[in-house]
Amino acid sequence: MPPGGQTTVIQRILERRAQRLPSTHEETTATISVMVRVVPPPKALLVCQDPPLRRLLEQRITAGMLECESVSDEHEALHRCASEYRAVIVTDSLEVIRRLRARETQRPPFVVYVAELDGAVERAAGLGAGADECVARRATERELDARLVSARRIAELEAVLRVTLAENRKLSATDDLTRVASRRFFSKHFPREVERAARYGRALSLILCDIDLFKSINDSLGHAGGDQVLRQFGARLQKQLRRGIDWVARIGGEEFAVVLPETGYEAALEVARKLRSAIAQPRFSSEGKSTAVTASFGLCGLDRVPTGERRLAERVLKIADAALYRSKHSGRNRVTATMFNAGGE
Repeated sequence: MPPGGQTTVIQRILERRAQRLPSTHEETTATISVMVRVVPPPKALLVCQDPPLRRLLEQRITAGMLECESVSDEHEALHRCASEYRAVIVTDSLEVIRRLRARETQRPPFVVYVAELDGAVERAAGLGAGADECVARRATERELDARLVSARRIAELEAVLRVTLAENRKLSATDDLTRVASRRFFSKHFPREVERAARYGRALSLILCDIDLFKSINDSLGHAGGDQVLRQFGARLQKQLRRGIDWVARIGGEEFAVVLPETGYEAALEVARKLRSAIAQPRFSSEGKSTAVTASFGLCGLDRVPTGERRLAERVLKIADAALYRSKHSGRNRVTATMFNAGGE
């Protein structure tokens, strides 16, 4: 990536902000605007060896614009950048810029180079060293403020994008209501669990469970009460499992999957029975009421996951689903188990 290239995407996004966005983007735009507004001013570091320039910039960089510290020593500046992330660096030193860009970091700062002269040679030198923006020391106060505000906006938007990406990754992996794994996470990682078990010849079992007569629970308690039941249901499942090994995913409205790595048929059947009992007793507490909740379970167990089986994860899921269906239609609140047979179902 060329010097300063890490901000190219950010700059493009900022440019698009000035354009009229279609109505379909209004909600996203409003959300970003709120996030940008509430983030604290980015932390900045002013590194100037020239005392008059440093005093000038200290006056122009107000607390409302950037949370800025000022140093004159290059070594001290690099030490502070290493100890704490600074989103914006304002400097008159090409050497500071080069040394900053030579560091390996996942969050490079936005660098504003204050050149002695406003000329093509000076700008080329600054950009060549790795600066993102160049401004002459004799620029008008209005231009200088505009450059600094632009640096702040880019730093703010980058912070918002990082938070948004982190939240999106978290939300895509976690069901927002129950805090167990999401359907998307299950779809992606259950096949990987199957592949791993097949690679090492290990056991693996899958349990599907569905809350019995959940519609009647929603009707009697309301949707808020139903949500409380779902949250407690996911927590009860997780409490009975091995931490860091077994995992739970919500794969439908009131349907959950329990993945049991390195667990064969008989052991998984015991787990399913334990889960059924843990759901049935004690009663759930929701909207100030004590509510009886039961669930039906379907199990597909493999004592040794075979290699060379096509679409194996899908087949295991299908078998567990068929077992769950039999539990639902045989009176509910029970476990139906099937052992997987290689080459068939």
